[in-house]
Amino acid sequence: MIKTFVDRYEAGRLLAAKLEHLAGRRDLTVLALPRGGVPVAFEIATRLGAPMDVFTVRKLGVPGQEELAMGAIAPGNTLVLNESLVSYLRIPQSIIEGVAAIERKELERRNRLYRGVRPPPEITNRTIVLIDDGLATGSTMRAAIFAVRRQDPKTIIVAVPVAPPSTLAELQREADDVISLLQPDPFDGVGRWYSDFSQTSDDEVRNLIESANADKPGTGRAIGHS
Repeated sequence: MIKTFVDRYEAGRLLAAKLEHLAGRRDLTVLALPRGGVPVAFEIATRLGAPMDVFTVRKLGVPGQEELAMGAIAPGNTLVLNESLVSYLRIPQSIIEGVAAIERKELERRNRLYRGVRPPPEITNRTIVLIDDGLATGSTMRAAIFAVRRQDPKTIIVAVPVAPPSTLAELQREADDVISLLQPDPFDGVGRWYSDFSQTSDDEVRNLIESANADKPGTGRAIGHS
């Protein structure tokens, strides 16, 4: 049987071992997709000695089947659609625009909540590691890659604890490197591969960002996590 992770923190520690070759790089930034990607990214940023921030992306759920992603949005008015699903379900443009408008408000709210007055992370000419706690369709990660790519990074690396082989193959065409600890088939959802997959709170997100950056000048004091 394929191993499951105890929780997101353990997954982050294991994933960090696969990224050790990046440790100490001065051009490295770890960006987490909140909320579940933040505990994973915290462990990675801590072990690599890299600054960490969030990159807020919102899934566009199919109305009535919200867990089914028809696309995603990211900062910079980035919208990525699952074209095959939209076509198969015959989802009209008006529905897509309506869902996107709602999710864009939530994206802006979360950016204010997590970042406050802190400026957006520097991306241009940097090595960016995009982290989530796992991928299913990959829509949110594809939106993140697209939005980050528009800011001219040196390299984009996607690193996740678990994802299906088909999603990883698609992302290989869009990122410079893709790393996943588990590639189960059948996949059965991200939560299937965690013993503890409880929701990450907004307070936990803020505390982990502050704690990860506590040793960086001007980023604040450390706050521990449970």
